[in-house]
Amino acid sequence: MASAEAQEQQVGPVPPPPPAEIRYTGEYSVNPLGAVSLRRVAARIPQVVRRIIGMSWRIDRRAVMLLLTCPVVTGAAAAVLLAATARAMRPVLGGGPVAERLHQALPALVVVGAAAAVTRIAAAVATYAERRITPRLTTGTDTALVEAVCRVEASAYAVDGFSDRQEAAEMGVIRTHVMVTDTQRFLSALIRMVTAAGALSVLNPLLLPLLLLAVLPAGVGAVLTARVDYEIHYENIADRNVRGMMRWWSTTPKYGDEVRANSMTDYLLFWYRSLSDRCDRRTLAAAPRTLRISLLSSLVAGVFLVATWGALAWLAMTGRIALALAATAVVAVQTTLAALSQVIVNGAALFHTSLYLTDMQAFLDDAGRRAPRRGTLAVTAPVEEVRLEEVVYQYPGKDRPAVDGVSLTLRRGEILAIVGTNGSGKSTLTRLITGIYLADKGRVSWNGMDLAGTDPGTVWKRTGLVPQIFAQWPLRVRENVTLGQPRTHDDGPVWDAVDAVGMRQAVEDLPAGLDTLLAREVFGGAELSGGQWQRLACSRALYRRPSLLILDEPTSQMDPRGEHRIFERIKSIAADRITIVVTHRLENTKIADHIVVMEEGRITEQGRYDDLVHAGGTFAELLELSQDR
Repeated sequence: MASAEAQEQQVGPVPPPPPAEIRYTGEYSVNPLGAVSLRRVAARIPQVVRRIIGMSWRIDRRAVMLLLTCPVVTGAAAAVLLAATARAMRPVLGGGPVAERLHQALPALVVVGAAAAVTRIAAAVATYAERRITPRLTTGTDTALVEAVCRVEASAYAVDGFSDRQEAAEMGVIRTHVMVTDTQRFLSALIRMVTAAGALSVLNPLLLPLLLLAVLPAGVGAVLTARVDYEIHYENIADRNVRGMMRWWSTTPKYGDEVRANSMTDYLLFWYRSLSDRCDRRTLAAAPRTLRISLLSSLVAGVFLVATWGALAWLAMTGRIALALAATAVVAVQTTLAALSQVIVNGAALFHTSLYLTDMQAFLDDAGRRAPRRGTLAVTAPVEEVRLEEVVYQYPGKDRPAVDGVSLTLRRGEILAIVGTNGSGKSTLTRLITGIYLADKGRVSWNGMDLAGTDPGTVWKRTGLVPQIFAQWPLRVRENVTLGQPRTHDDGPVWDAVDAVGMRQAVEDLPAGLDTLLAREVFGGAELSGGQWQRLACSRALYRRPSLLILDEPTSQMDPRGEHRIFERIKSIAADRITIVVTHRLENTKIADHIVVMEEGRITEQGRYDDLVHAGGTFAELLELSQDR
């Protein structure tokens, strides 16, 4: 050890390896902006507007009606403003005393002021309507995304790219914060543009095409810039996804001890900065491209804008339009130009938003297709028998099955123990038994009904599972036991489940008993030890009084007293259900009526404890190794 430390001092510390290059690849990774043109943007915007209005309509119809009315009111006010401006300019720019000219212009000026006031009121009402829709729309899309992920077949999590596509869909949820505002601004600008353009065409038809040419480069530039932005978004999806996961694991207090005691802080910070820098480099590398696009589009737009003002000046100086009309034309040009610019900017924003919404909708549609649709047969209690017949299951992308040709019969009142080394297929087997996974080959049946044809809800309603990695829910103790499925308002059954795992004293010692929030990070919350959390997870399964009880390493974090109590409880309630215990502590399998030993997805031995101990096989070898300490 001393020589190793001396060598490290001489050579110096080895620099940490940078994060691996992560790319979002697969059939869903094609950048849809790659072949986008201004024409395609214009063709798609009406679809986007209809889609957003439809989503909003389901949230708040009155607010949508306000949103659709306000642009019309704004457009009408703009038309009135232009007409009143024209009437006011005639006396103002005419001859006679100033007071008389102002008196003649006063009615028109009052109308101008009223039109401006109506415009501001309409904008305020539109903002009110947006604020009524946006929070619920965002919540609705966010909830739909969470529900989709929760309801997919568990096998979907193993599909390549599922997590990356979920990250891409999250951007659709984020964009809902602005898409209603963008839609309202686009419609308002569109109506103002039509109104102002109509007035401008009446004044002189030459000015309108010049204005269109002045804003067209801005539209092309907006599409090209959106293409670059979306390209960077796609390049960063996988890195952002992994960075987000690492951020959570690095900062959650539950793993703070491991991070600190193992000197992981410096590396985790290095790793986080490296990934962040990589994302930033891609973004910064695109900055010169967007600058060139912006400068070029602005230059071309400026040329046509100068031509527009030059044409207006020429018309006024040559007497082709009266001076009063020229003044009105100035206002009309400014109004049209501002409205056209807003149409272009908000139209590009809507198109950009539509791409993220498409990602989100594609994910939701795919998740919907992956939701369990297995049949309508209902499993009823009691469950007398669970049978597996030559069952095979292989994870996506893996070379060999995790469970390979397993046949097994489980009967009510029996305790089955499943043992084997890590990766032998024990947990996968329990997922097949519960119908969380469906077999690729073979058949799993409950009371003679194939799980492929049953309603999974009726199967899981009769299942109690304590997984090897269980959730520590930031809920009150009561909800951690019932998990939202209380059988009665009385806490008696909750205390029975708590007593069954020996947790009464620990719960009573908490600040608010069953009402204590189990989240130390929240003010007033409390924390349990690892063993206490595991007992609580066991109480959750026992509270359900399931027909099938599965405990996967249920006592790995418990002290001997707690472990003994759990297994005594398992024995005492075994007569009413099928019980499965997955464990590495082979001494605990003495309570089992039947034991199966798994190796590489197959059952290689089975029998009772005493028979397997003297059989000289894998079970006897593992037992001997566990006692050779």
